[in-house]
Amino acid sequence: MDLNLESSENDYEYEQLAYYYDVLMEDAPYDKWESFTKAMIAQTGKPVSSIIDLGCGTGQITTRLAKSGYRMTGVDYSSDMLTIAHERAARQRLNVQFIQQDLRMLEGFRHYDVAISYCDVLNYITGEDELRSVFQHVATLLKSEGLFIFDIHSLDYVHNYLTNQTFADVTDDVAYVWFCSAGDEEGEMHHDLTLFARDKSNGQYVRFDEYHHQRTYPVTFYKQLLDEAGFDIQHLSSNFSIQDNAIDEMGERLFITAIKRSEE
Repeated sequence: MDLNLESSENDYEYEQLAYYYDVLMEDAPYDKWESFTKAMIAQTGKPVSSIIDLGCGTGQITTRLAKSGYRMTGVDYSSDMLTIAHERAARQRLNVQFIQQDLRMLEGFRHYDVAISYCDVLNYITGEDELRSVFQHVATLLKSEGLFIFDIHSLDYVHNYLTNQTFADVTDDVAYVWFCSAGDEEGEMHHDLTLFARDKSNGQYVRFDEYHHQRTYPVTFYKQLLDEAGFDIQHLSSNFSIQDNAIDEMGERLFITAIKRSEE
């Protein structure tokens, strides 16, 4: 099972994990996120030049979209993740702007055509008021009729496949054991991760311990917050389906595409 833990917006927990993140996420469907973004843009029939990637991590999706010609900005809370993202863009000679900010306190961004937030980044925004604030900030940075595209874990997937489960994986350089326990609130998860990473200088393994906190909400709540922030739902599906209302509640990811209401 993929270790789908994207950069947290409320802790410094990714400082150690950042340098092994791409190894742990090597099977993540980055190409599907890229294709889904392009499909949602195509459905609008409007030209798009600028995209901001919220919770960009090591820049895997950001750089893919940059190579397709979009003017990309990546935002993440982890400076170590952003260091790797900078290096990735530089190796590919891509002009991508990476900025360290907390998604709950976004500032200085304006007039973007599209905002994306993938790999369950928004599940790290665990408080209702904090999530409301994030949606309002996203509305502020988008142009009129701009798109906001994001994914979240479904409640059914959390209840049936994540909480009270143990996951493990071993590669030549990294091994992990991941415990996911249910929180007190519906859709709340506590992740305890023990990571063993090989030091290439001496071949010895170093242990890191990480804690992550996530929560997902009913789709109706996300719709409510989007409406309050000035968005209309354009597309709702699961598991990268580009067909609207193609919902599998047991699917791993739900995708929501919202359009900022015209300011005219």
